[in-house]
Amino acid sequence: MNRSALARSGWLGRLRRCLPFLWLLPFALLFFLFQIAPLIWVIVGSVQTPDGIGFDYYREIWESPFYRQAFGNSLRIGLWSSLMGLGIATLGAAALRYSSERVRRVMLAFVTMTGNFSGVPLAFAFIIVLGVNGALTLLLRQWGVIEGFNLYSGAGLIIIYTYFQIPLALLLLYPAFDALQDDWRDAAALLGASRARYVWHVALPVLTPALLATFIILLANAVGAYASAYALTTGNFNLVTIRIASLVSGDIFLEPNLAAALAVWLMAGLALITALNQWLIARAQRFKEASHG
Repeated sequence: MNRSALARSGWLGRLRRCLPFLWLLPFALLFFLFQIAPLIWVIVGSVQTPDGIGFDYYREIWESPFYRQAFGNSLRIGLWSSLMGLGIATLGAAALRYSSERVRRVMLAFVTMTGNFSGVPLAFAFIIVLGVNGALTLLLRQWGVIEGFNLYSGAGLIIIYTYFQIPLALLLLYPAFDALQDDWRDAAALLGASRARYVWHVALPVLTPALLATFIILLANAVGAYASAYALTTGNFNLVTIRIASLVSGDIFLEPNLAAALAVWLMAGLALITALNQWLIARAQRFKEASHG
């Protein structure tokens, strides 16, 4: 083989090695345009003040009781909805684990479908059912079951958030129950352990990393939610996402740089939650490898 043929073969080899990266180029371009570039714009905009570059907006958010209340409300609703959704989804995942294959397929298909029912349609559905003149509200009020319940409040938001948290938590938790082996339950029963002791001493320690990781994902999902809360309260409830939207598109107060600073605070919190989730996943993986080893 002459020198030109060797050079051509080497060039073709390098091209074949670079071909996967060329296929990824359109995705990388879209990712930069719709993820990285807006993130850079938000960070740059958050430090642009009328007096030049500075952290005045961050200081204003930190010192403002109104914005601190927004973060507190978002965190409170996120925590309660995540805990309630996680509890209900855990029971559902345990029931699916010991159900027949046909029941599992039907229920997982139903959960996948309901998981896409969120945002504005979900808020309108709850208004029709549990609003001031909702069908279920009028019926329960006639029976004297509920008095003074207000869907357009923090309690109403917790109910709506819990509704769309349950399908996500169930889809995340269901594979984790495969780590529970039937032999463990039989061995615990032979040793005289009750079902409650088996759950507390065997099943729960195995599922704890998955439960914590799912809770963190649910918390991030709830804190960053916007459409359902806005459609339900028309922007009158003090949440971080609603405050950001009002500062960007408000007719009276239009402060995009302050909204960018709020968004950076929110992203920092979500990044911390995500980092904690990755740490829990890595720890669960090490535990799984150690148990199999």
